[in-house]
Amino acid sequence: MNLPGTEPELEVPRIRWMGPVHRLENALVAGVLLTMALLPALEVILRASVHSRIPASVPVVQHLVLVIGLLGGALAAREGRLLAFAGAARWIRGDTAKVAHVIANGFAAATSSLLCVASLRFVLSQRSLGKILAYGVPLWIVQSVLIVGFGAIALRLLWRAGATWPWRCAALVLAFLILAVAAWSPIDPALLRWPAMLLLMVAVVMGAPIFTALGGAAMILLWSGGQPVSAVPVKLYQLTVNPTLPSIPLFTLAGYLLAESQAPGRLVRLFQALFGSFRGGTAIATVLVCAFFTTFTGASGATILALGGVLMPVLLAARYSDRNALGLLTGAGSLGMLFPPCLPPMLYAIIASSGGLVSISIEDMFKGGLLPGLLLVGMTAWWGIRTGPARGQAGRQPFVLREAWSAAWGAKWELLVPVVALGSLFGGFATPVEAASITACYTFLVVCVLHRDLRVGRDLLRVVKECGILMGGVLLILGVALGFTHYLIDAEIPDLAVAWATGTIHSKWIFLLLLNLVLLIVGGLVEIYAAIVVMVPLLVPLGDAFGMDPIHLGIIFLANMELGFLAPPVGLNLLLASYRFKRPMSEVTRVSLPMLAVMVVGVLLITYVPWLSTWLPSVWR
Repeated sequence: MNLPGTEPELEVPRIRWMGPVHRLENALVAGVLLTMALLPALEVILRASVHSRIPASVPVVQHLVLVIGLLGGALAAREGRLLAFAGAARWIRGDTAKVAHVIANGFAAATSSLLCVASLRFVLSQRSLGKILAYGVPLWIVQSVLIVGFGAIALRLLWRAGATWPWRCAALVLAFLILAVAAWSPIDPALLRWPAMLLLMVAVVMGAPIFTALGGAAMILLWSGGQPVSAVPVKLYQLTVNPTLPSIPLFTLAGYLLAESQAPGRLVRLFQALFGSFRGGTAIATVLVCAFFTTFTGASGATILALGGVLMPVLLAARYSDRNALGLLTGAGSLGMLFPPCLPPMLYAIIASSGGLVSISIEDMFKGGLLPGLLLVGMTAWWGIRTGPARGQAGRQPFVLREAWSAAWGAKWELLVPVVALGSLFGGFATPVEAASITACYTFLVVCVLHRDLRVGRDLLRVVKECGILMGGVLLILGVALGFTHYLIDAEIPDLAVAWATGTIHSKWIFLLLLNLVLLIVGGLVEIYAAIVVMVPLLVPLGDAFGMDPIHLGIIFLANMELGFLAPPVGLNLLLASYRFKRPMSEVTRVSLPMLAVMVVGVLLITYVPWLSTWLPSVWR
């Protein structure tokens, strides 16, 4: 996938008078996200102290997620940071690259325009119902963010289609032709399904954003099947106002605050003081720090970007070879994805339970992921120890109790972040959203008040804006992916898959092996959040048909997604490490293969030893 903020092929000139508008957008997204972080925490305080509550705080926070999703997506489009596959435009140059960019952005702009029109129809239908959100504000006013957001994304995609007006006009013409065919073509839409899907595939290969691939596919399938395309924005709206979904941007905000502060340095110092005297102690410290940060950043890639510059010199100073240090950092970048409060297990529980076939709580998903997560962390640390310098070589530091105590005291507030998150999540006094809010507020106090790593003004707004941009791109993908899933379910694809699998595969163990192979491919090609929304509704009925425990199935799925971060050719960790350390993709892939092999063994153990995932949820009630 294209990395956020790394579009080297195009320099788009800025318009001077747009500066204040951009600052207003930044402030608006930051203000909405901070409000989301504050309201649930205040709700907990009021409920515990004066047995009161903030009226309508829950629906307000849910609808603020909608605002973050669409306005954050508009900011991502403005900055050229909508998540995309690594399109062909990244490997071609000259006018050919410009043509590819026009095709990608023109098709993406047409998709966004169609979503804007579909959103308009949805909002008009809701306006006629006369529903009120809270405090006298009509619900349709907030839902209008769908129209504004998709409209802004379409315009900005056209603007970024080229550095000069001829290229932008070419993208505009392409977008208009696509819209004209969708609205006025005399040809039966059913006959245009596969030509349209082929054009969509070309646009995606050229670098169109991921939400275009999923949203475009959903609308093409619905349109060619004679169904209303308004189902896509409807599903996006239903997802963003899910009662549990606000926990995702709030835990991500906590992770961003930690990653942008001096916390990485303090934690590296602590783990080095504790484990630096052992052979491979630096590798153990690296693995633990990466797992800690991935737990809060949600496997978004922020771990490699934030910690790579800190940990690479530490590994090299400990006499690790450049090859082994690079491979270890690339592999460790997604560790911690199974631990609370990481985002993929929460999203898996939400999506898996939405179909009604199974009911999985977020707490049980985290309990099920604890032992498998520790297994993967332990195996990665073992590989780091084996590849470390021999016992007689320099690079290890003696254990000094005073230094260990000093480092622990310096990192004491960061070490309490998991305690706050887990205590509020499993303590029974807070919902998952309130637990995320408490964690975000506590992290703010740590980095902005206690340590003063970030200034409350400009630094804080910058970090919150970055979190909003990431969440905008992710929530767009989730929403339109749910529209695609809506078509699959409506077409009874899960039922057909179950009938085929049960009629063809007669062994549960063969099914698990094939499941791993398919998920490894999916994890290496598809963004994890989109994979959860699209694949889980298909997998849950299959798992039920083969008598699998739903928690075990979920952990298998997530472990394979974690493995997919290292899978060539476009695993996210490979791309991020290549960008962060300025190394060719071929080199990063080559040095990461041993780590990939280690994690394959771990995933197979998780798959074929079910009690690793099911024992803890069964005894911890």
